[in-house]
This record gives sequence, structure tokens and C-alpha cells, in this order.
Amino acid sequence: MTPTGHLDTEACYRAVRSRDRRFDGVFYTAVRTTGIYCRPSCPARTPAAGNVTFHPTAASAHAAGYRACKRCLPDATPGSPEWDVAADVAGRAMRLIADGLVDREGVDGLARRVGYTPRHLGRLLTQELGAGPLALARARRAQSARVLIETTDLPLTDVAFAAGFASVRQFNETLREIYASSPSELRGRRNGSHRAGAITMRLPVRTPFAGRRMLDFLAYHLVPGVEVAGPGWYARTLDLPHGSGTVRLELVDLPDTSGAAGGGTGFVTAEFRLADLRDTAAASERVRRLLDADCDPRAVDDHLGGDPVLGHLVRATPGLRVPGQVDGDETAIRTVIGQQVSVTGARTVAGRLVAAHGRTVESDVPGLTHLFPDAASLAAADPATLPMPRARGRALVGLAAALTDGKVLLDRGPDRDGVRRALLELPGIGPWTADYVAMRALGHPDVFLPTDLAVRRLLAGLATSGGGDPDPERWRPWRSYALMHLWNTLMPDTPAPPRADEEN
Repeated sequence: MTPTGHLDTEACYRAVRSRDRRFDGVFYTAVRTTGIYCRPSCPARTPAAGNVTFHPTAASAHAAGYRACKRCLPDATPGSPEWDVAADVAGRAMRLIADGLVDREGVDGLARRVGYTPRHLGRLLTQELGAGPLALARARRAQSARVLIETTDLPLTDVAFAAGFASVRQFNETLREIYASSPSELRGRRNGSHRAGAITMRLPVRTPFAGRRMLDFLAYHLVPGVEVAGPGWYARTLDLPHGSGTVRLELVDLPDTSGAAGGGTGFVTAEFRLADLRDTAAASERVRRLLDADCDPRAVDDHLGGDPVLGHLVRATPGLRVPGQVDGDETAIRTVIGQQVSVTGARTVAGRLVAAHGRTVESDVPGLTHLFPDAASLAAADPATLPMPRARGRALVGLAAALTDGKVLLDRGPDRDGVRRALLELPGIGPWTADYVAMRALGHPDVFLPTDLAVRRLLAGLATSGGGDPDPERWRPWRSYALMHLWNTLMPDTPAPPRADEEN
């Protein structure tokens, strides 16, 4: 099987001819006559069918000797939504590579996380994605470097190490090979800023993007000390591989831009402050995970929008996302804290845990004072001292112990079904908790919570309103998004940001 043998060549070419932005990030078009590769929606003249090949990843195109198109910037597209849907080994490996695992632990560490030998994993990734783990990690470093070069004023030496390169020489050679430009030449395109320890980046997301409703959800569930929010923005602390950090996001609605030159990709502005620049790529990837940036909103909305019960909710809020996470362990612990209590009560309890067990951080964002407690700290806690019923305290400490010793891994490396089984084996962890963790921590797009009291009330109300009988089976494979549309009706609005003419 060739590296691109699993792609339907005719279907790919049809997408290229129609410049269909829904396939941006799903595959890449390499043009033999020019030696470059593009996103499917590239506005350049469509090449002849006999002159193109198709690749499942940018790394596959790099390995075949192609350079990135300077017009459509194919590596700036969000990742493939197929990785979340399928959740196969290749997709799980790609998530870990994007988080910088190969740079930190090597190919052996990646193989351990997905449960394969390094040799077998290399064969599998080459077959499925057209490149092995080292090539995929190299492509990720190059993409991170280009973003930092073009959107910040960081010194190029700092960019090299922030992107994960081992040396400046390796950095220079890789960028010349992939982009046919030196780092200095790429810097001429910069349109962002770097100030006093801050790195401002534009994180790509597919449009439409319901940023206001994402903000409403995050603000409603925020944990004091760890998260803060205001009109049009959200900020939080980050516990990263090499140190702590913070991020401040501007969350606004981004309309569908499928007819624009950007090809249906919008950008969320993120300002990072990091203790160690080597965490830049991991921080941006984890925040994109929080934003569900790789979702294909058109596919979701087209499927759910025609439903007789749910359709009006979907049409009212196009581009609604399932909020993800920046740390799987934190999400699981917060889920246990929230069992059988109100959201307000869960926030209060989580804030007390943070004050008692979280590490303090320095931040220029008022209200950001702590990292969320790590699993090891909570595993060592006495359940009787936790601000919750004794049984839930024991469940939380048991979960923290399982996370600490590796019995439960929530880094998107293990198989989702295996994670669910491992969670259900823990005392005090039931199906609702396991499924909620799968949806938020593992990015599962097809989770439904039929026992959730709010969901049951909402479904009963929709049934009596004359829309028909709600049938979650009709909503597969996007039941997580259906669930968010139901919950969205309960979210209080956060204040809107002031208009430019009101700021003074």
C-alpha cells in the first residue's frame, strides 16, 4: 500500500476542483510540476489531474520532496477532524505528537503511550499518514516555528528552541527545505507582536465558530484561582511539561468564511506567558484542544440541522463546539467534584481544593493565582479533609491515585473504550462520569448522557413542543454536539465586549 493509497483520488480531485474548504487539513494536494503542496481550497489555478498526488499529512508531502505553498499556507489549517471521529492509533499518535511528546520522550515514549512497539508504530503511521513519527514531529516543529516567526517578534534563536528544535542549524535547514525560505525571509510576513514576556498567536479554527457560547460555557464553569473571564475574553493558568504558564483568549463569534480567501478558517487570538519557551507548541496545541478547533462545524451542523427536534437549536447557533481541555487529569477530577451538585457548588468546592492543594503562580492577569492541583497531590490527600461528602472524597482520591500510577491515562493516547473501562472499575465512578470525561478529556464526538437530569427535562420539553419524538440515535456520530446544543439553552450569557465607540 502506498503512503496515499487509502485516499480516494477521484474524490480528492473533485474537492480540489471545487476548492472545498471542508477538506482543508484532511488531505493535501502535491503538484509535480511546481514541487509544492497546497490545501484543497487553494485559490491558485487548479492543476491537471495527471500532475497531482494526494497526501494525508503535511509530513507525507514533505517526505515526498514538496514545499509548502506560500499562497494558501497549507500547514496553517486546523488538523483533520477525522482524528477525533475515528480515534484510531494514527489519530491518537498525531494528538500526542502535536503535544510535543516525541520531542520530550522520543519515539519509544510515543510507542509506549499508544501500546505498540516503535517499529510497528512506524509502519502503521507510514501506512496511514504517509510518514513516520520522526517526520511527523519534524513537520510539527516546522509549523510551530513558522507561526512564531510570522506572528511574534521573538528572536529567531528563541523561536528555534520554542518550536522544539535541538539546534539553530537544524532549525535553519528544516525551514529552508520545507518553505524554500530562510527564517529571516519568513519573518518579513509577521503580523503579530511579542511584548515583555508575552507571545501573541492566532490559533486557526474552522468557521463558523460560536466563540461567544464557548465563552459562556467556560465562564459558567470556571474555577476560582485557575480561571477568570470577562466581556469577550477568557484566561487561565497552564501546567505544562517544562513549567507553568497562562493564556488569555479573545472569544468572539467567527462567521462562516467558506467563500473567502481564507477557505473557511478563522483565528482566535491567544496571548501566552510561559515560564519556558519550550512549552510554546504544547501550550498552543492544548488551547486548540480546549477550543475544539479541529471540529468540522459544517459537517456537524448539516447533520444535526435537519433534525425535526434539534434543528432549530442548531440553526440558531451555528458552529457550536464541545469545550475540550488543557489537562485531562484536571477535567476528570473536576467531573468527580461536580457529581450530584450544582455547577455553582462544584465551582466553590473546586476553588477550595485549588487554594489548599494547588501551586501558586505569578500572573499579570488579576484572579489567576494557582495551577489546578495535580493528581499526585490529591492522591496523597486524606479524603476526610476534602470539602465534600466522604464517599466522593474517597472516589476523588482513588481517581487521583489511578491517574498518578498510570492505570488511567487521559492524554488521548490510549483507546477510548479502554479508558472508559478503567474508569468504571474505580469506586465511585459511574457511567455519567466516565462518559463526560470521554467527551471533554478525550475529545469523543459521539457521547450522550441520557441520565443527566437537565438533559432529560430538556428532551421532555422538546417532545411536548410539537417537534416530534427526540431520538439521540438520529444524532450519531455527533451526539456530543447535540448534547451541547441542549445544554446551550441553559447557559447564562456573559457580558458582551464594548464596541470601539463605547470604550472611551
